[in-house]
Order: sequence, then structure tokens, then C-alpha cells
Amino acid sequence: MYSATFIFAKKQFDDEFHRLDQTIAAAAKSLPGYLGEETWENTGNGLVSNVYYWDSLDSLQALIRHPVHQQAKAAQANWLDGYKVVISEVLHTYGDSRIDHLLAPSGQGAA
Repeated sequence: MYSATFIFAKKQFDDEFHRLDQTIAAAAKSLPGYLGEETWENTGNGLVSNVYYWDSLDSLQALIRHPVHQQAKAAQANWLDGYKVVISEVLHTYGDSRIDHLLAPSGQGAA
């Protein structure tokens, strides 16, 4: 499994941003291998993190190559005051059952 974490600082969002964002979200959800997503906001520094989960790197790269994603990336400076993307391979997930999360525990033992 892979995760792509999109970390950004917001500027002003307009109708074009929301249109592209909705189109990209729909495209991601329609791609084979999409497992889900979650969003976090750090109120201390104002950064937002969108974490997307994929069953393979090929699945993730299909979204990266999507034309609407490319269009939004080219125009990101209109809406964002900086961004970073972190692509990671998820080796294990674990925890107790008290938090309902889209990732089920995997592997043997906990770190």
C-alpha cells in the first residue's frame, strides 16, 4: 500500500479551485486501487494535509498523470502559499479497535 500526503498552506480559494478539486476527487475515487483519504489541519501553523491511500504505486501514478491533476498543479500558485507532497510505502498499520479508520491493521506484531 502507498500513501500520498499533500501538505499545503492556503491562500484564497475561488470557484475554479473548487471545480478542479471536486473533479480530481471524483477521478481519484474512480481509479482502480484508490483506498480512501483523510484530511488534517494543523491549527498552530495553518497547514493542511490530505492523505490519499492507494493499493499500488501504479494506481497513485495514474492520478498524478490525470490531465485535471496536471492542470491544477500548473495553477497551484493561484490558491496555495506553498506545498509539499510526500509519497510513502505503508509497511504496517496497527492499533486497537477503538478508532474506526479506513486502514485495517496489517502484519504481525506492533512496533
